[in-house]
Amino acid sequence: MKTTLMGLELSTPVIVAAGPWVRDGACIEKCFAAGAGAVITETIGTQMYMETRPRIAGNDMGVQNICLYSHLPMENWVDEIAIAKKSGGILIASVTASSPTELAYVAIKMEQAGADALELCLSCPQGETLEVVASSGEKVYQMTKEVVDHVKIPVMVKLSQNVSNISYVAKMAKKAGAAAVSAINTPRCILGVDIELGKPLLPTYGGYSGAAVKPLALASVATIAQTVDIPICGVGGISTAKDAIEYLMLGATAVQIGTAVILEGYEVITKVVEGISKWAEEHHVKHAKEIKGCALTGLQSFDEMTVDPLVCKIKRDESCEIGCTVCQKVCMYEAVECTDGVVEITSDRCTGCGVCVSLCPSQKLRLSW
Repeated sequence: MKTTLMGLELSTPVIVAAGPWVRDGACIEKCFAAGAGAVITETIGTQMYMETRPRIAGNDMGVQNICLYSHLPMENWVDEIAIAKKSGGILIASVTASSPTELAYVAIKMEQAGADALELCLSCPQGETLEVVASSGEKVYQMTKEVVDHVKIPVMVKLSQNVSNISYVAKMAKKAGAAAVSAINTPRCILGVDIELGKPLLPTYGGYSGAAVKPLALASVATIAQTVDIPICGVGGISTAKDAIEYLMLGATAVQIGTAVILEGYEVITKVVEGISKWAEEHHVKHAKEIKGCALTGLQSFDEMTVDPLVCKIKRDESCEIGCTVCQKVCMYEAVECTDGVVEITSDRCTGCGVCVSLCPSQKLRLSW
């Protein structure tokens, strides 16, 4: 499944996101070798990031990182980009700064180094200044316009969900000349506390990533797609082809994969790319634009919703006798009974909330009239 983002033709909609897994040219080469349609560098600034130890923590809730930007000097990235470009792949430089002129300076340097496009990191939750920028449409406009006015390559702006109106910020990015936006950057978090030591897992607030972030990012992508006519790159919790396709169906043109590389290695890139290709072949889809936004028609505002008299039923011509009792346990209305492994539903008690349908491991339940 091909896609076109910012005028760049990608062989797959899977892009590798900025992060420590793309910390230099050699790591970027691994991403291209794994089949990525494009790769974004680790975020580059005028200052080096002091590598705090520890700086990444993970548990069953996800991953927190306090990596602000690249530990390499900006000048070193000229050589690293040259190494990465040997593969012939599409390379996007992630850049950051604390002022519009400084950001434009870094952007110009990366364009001169050979980057095919730029991603402006204006929403990093570890940096107080950047978090303030992310929540202000006017500041996003100023930062973006200064870069757009000084480079010829396309510019994408990375947005945060930690704002009151992400659509407005996206509109301001577009007004400033951005060719696309990516959503979302990691939300601010504290992953957990070591209750034996009485200390947080990491010594400061950090960015939250992993599967748990996906629902937040899907909502942001859909919101932008419904209100702003600008290409979107979906970011957050992608580790399977299904994850990626969900983003495309909610309006994304491409997606970024990052934390999964930490958890599963570079081979996860290949897994997702091949999974998308297999799905696309089975569904006769050749280009992402064929499914882009198709799920948006199923979304409506809360005020527009109507209450249909739906109740839970076992699917036609099927019976449920696996004896798991999940539906009975989760039914708050006591409408489901599992007797000797056989499911029985009392329609008069069912209010059609849908929780049993969504959690049924055998997928034998449905809501209907």
